Amino acid sequence: MPSGSNLFSTTVFIRLVNIGLRGSSLLAKFLLIFLIAYYLAPKEVAIYGLLVATISYSIYVIGFDFYVYTTRELLGSRSDEWLRLLRDQSVFTVIVYSIILPLLFFLFIADLLPWKVAPWFFVLLVFEHLAQELNRLLVAMSRQLYASIAHFLRSGVWVLVVAVIFWLYPKFRTLEVLLMAWAVGGALACSMGFVAIARLDRACLKNSIDWRWLAQGVKVALPLLFATLAIRALFTVDRYWLEAVGGEEALAAYVLFAGVANAVTSFLDAGVFVFLYPKIVRAFQIKDLTMFESGMKSLFRQTVIVALMMCVAAAVLIHPVLMVLGKEVYFNHVGMLYFLLFATFLFAVSMIPHYGLYAMGNDKSIICSNVVSVFVFLGLGFMLTETFPVLGIPVSLCGSFFAMLVLKAFFYYRLKRLMTVRFG
Repeated sequence: MPSGSNLFSTTVFIRLVNIGLRGSSLLAKFLLIFLIAYYLAPKEVAIYGLLVATISYSIYVIGFDFYVYTTRELLGSRSDEWLRLLRDQSVFTVIVYSIILPLLFFLFIADLLPWKVAPWFFVLLVFEHLAQELNRLLVAMSRQLYASIAHFLRSGVWVLVVAVIFWLYPKFRTLEVLLMAWAVGGALACSMGFVAIARLDRACLKNSIDWRWLAQGVKVALPLLFATLAIRALFTVDRYWLEAVGGEEALAAYVLFAGVANAVTSFLDAGVFVFLYPKIVRAFQIKDLTMFESGMKSLFRQTVIVALMMCVAAAVLIHPVLMVLGKEVYFNHVGMLYFLLFATFLFAVSMIPHYGLYAMGNDKSIICSNVVSVFVFLGLGFMLTETFPVLGIPVSLCGSFFAMLVLKAFFYYRLKRLMTVRFG
């Protein structure tokens, strides 16, 4: 039996390793943004940006947002029941794959993406979806160390390998080499996730597949799926729209600057949200309002401080970085970055009431806020791109995320008052 001091030392060590792995993954992702901008032509950067955005969106389609239901079920179930829940979700995932993956060929038939990246699209889509689902489940099961290792394999190691290859071997500085390395990283991440899952208690597998549980999950996930697809559409439509109004070079610059802005969100996911939201959900489930309030205050404080510091740092440091890149196309469109950073800050702050609403199971408010924000984006986009073809898109994102923040904050505080009256 380990002593209290040894247990504390082990916990601290694991937390430090976890943070180190997450931080390394984030730095690698940040490096990748500038790696492609430096070594690849703007046309290839534009294709890469469209591919990444489309894969990111398609992940939610094939995932069906079922993880939202499974995560809550895991947090409310005994650990010896977890593997059964994961098996049943896997059955549902196979069914969705068989329906959705063939339909995605229309992306290439409609010439939204070039056929030369079609094989990579499907391979990367499956690996990215499985790795993301496994990562979320590991976090929900408090296997943060496994989750961080898998995340590092998925987002960190392969980027460093590509950086070395691009530096040493000019003939391999191609989009295909980049995509191949990404696929290998995704496969390794999935392998790590499956190793962790395999350690769970298997006794529960003697029970047959619970089709009623799956049906209930679909009923819960379907409305959330529409909300997620609505909000994630902003991070996909913006690129296709900008290419249409600004051309490939403007899109290449947008991909670079959006990558910088998204790094802020990635850091918050890895360093703040992943640690706090399971505790907030658990506190609400056991009706511990003191713990719930404490978790929400920590979420607010850490989100605002980290997001603000990183947005300011990105705005200041981008200019020396662009000098190193030495490509005029990025200098010409640097104004996009400032609007994207402001939009990212608004989105990050909106996640505070979002997680509060999620913990309280108020999915309708989340859906309403996300859908309204999409209409705000489309309305502003149609108005602004007529006069400001390039800047109109990031400015519209600012308006969209501001509307989402206001709505989610309103719904959260209204629900919290009702909750205090009921349980206080």
